[in-house]
Amino acid sequence: MDKMNINLEIISNLINSSIQIFVSYAGQVLGATLILIIGFYFAGKLSEIARKNLSRIKKIDPLIVPIIGNIIRYGIIIITIIAVLGQFGVQTTSIIAVLGAAGLAIGLALQGTLSNVAAGVMLLLLRPFNTGDWVETGDVSGTIKEVGLFTTIIDTFDNVYVSIPNSSIWNSTITNHSHYETRRIDVDIGIHYDTDLDLASKTLLKLAEDERVLNKPKEPQFLVMKYDDSAIVVRLRLYSHTKDWYPLYTDLMRKLKPALDEAGIEIPYPHRVINSKNLV
Repeated sequence: MDKMNINLEIISNLINSSIQIFVSYAGQVLGATLILIIGFYFAGKLSEIARKNLSRIKKIDPLIVPIIGNIIRYGIIIITIIAVLGQFGVQTTSIIAVLGAAGLAIGLALQGTLSNVAAGVMLLLLRPFNTGDWVETGDVSGTIKEVGLFTTIIDTFDNVYVSIPNSSIWNSTITNHSHYETRRIDVDIGIHYDTDLDLASKTLLKLAEDERVLNKPKEPQFLVMKYDDSAIVVRLRLYSHTKDWYPLYTDLMRKLKPALDEAGIEIPYPHRVINSKNLV
């Protein structure tokens, strides 16, 4: 009987202790849960608000808007995690020490990822391109949509979404077709040897009578480039605004042959003269 009473007393003490522990930690767990929910909500919300408001300010480069948004988001998340750990009595100094050690370990494990972050910072500092620029890097050609902490987003001209690690862009040649306000257009064509060059010049320069063609840095030019086996290669050289370059070039190529046909200028094709004496 005494043993039974002792066992019941032990069980009762265990139950009471468990209830006390649950009650004492329930508030901490509930508080930590609320902090996590609120923290993650505000991290996403404030990041989104910052992006929208910063994108409306003309003085702020669109390239750095996503970076600032990500910094705000991850900064709030880190503060939230520290606050949650504080709910359980973990000292701030201990948290910083743990974060430092974890940061070192993560840095060693994620060298490639951190190199993307460093490359992203260098792209923002040196500005080889801006949002909306037409660039070529590696084997990708398209329009810059966004530069993030880890990757750069490019929309290709056939409407394909391409995400490229920042380190890959930084370590490759970058060709920016939109960097300057004006671009040169060269249209080459081979004409028959019997063609009057003055007539050819007049015909090609007439094609340059387009409102998109600029007179600076130079006026449209007619150039004789070389004498090939079957044709005289001539060139129409002109300048346009960068935004007009591609549509103007395609228009010129479309109008070129009808203009030559109308002027009676023949476009020769390669041919070979065979001497019959050599066949005997």
